[in-house]
Amino acid sequence: MTRQLLALLAGNLLCACAFAQVTVSDAWIRATVPQQKVTGAFMRLQSATPARLVAVQAEVAGRAELHEMAMDGQTMRMRRLDAVELPAGKPVNLASGGYHIMLMDLRRQVKDGETVALTLTVQDGAGKRQDVKVSVPVKPLTHSAHAGH
Repeated sequence: MTRQLLALLAGNLLCACAFAQVTVSDAWIRATVPQQKVTGAFMRLQSATPARLVAVQAEVAGRAELHEMAMDGQTMRMRRLDAVELPAGKPVNLASGGYHIMLMDLRRQVKDGETVALTLTVQDGAGKRQDVKVSVPVKPLTHSAHAGH
């Protein structure tokens, strides 16, 4: 009986460790002007195991969606995505001009200097989902992640 219990506990521990561990860095949200209903959130994600970012929620937005900017012939187009792949051990940038998060139907102005709570939903290869809560600073309208590079 003790052996079975130890085997069960060890199996559960391995399952917990195998779940995607996602780190978030360089996160920021672009400030808005009064009455503006849309803004973007940007960050770098890295997962220890293969995973997918499948959803986002934000306290300040009625909707939050994953988007991608990409060239379509001679035109830059933005499209909604169902998920963003997070390959094991490789950083994925959510940045202007590529993958990013759109915060829509804003409930209020998002001001420089404040922080906004985001919940990122990550799904592992087995379909298990985990929420990653992030407190994201708001940067000025003129902020660029590439400034000074």
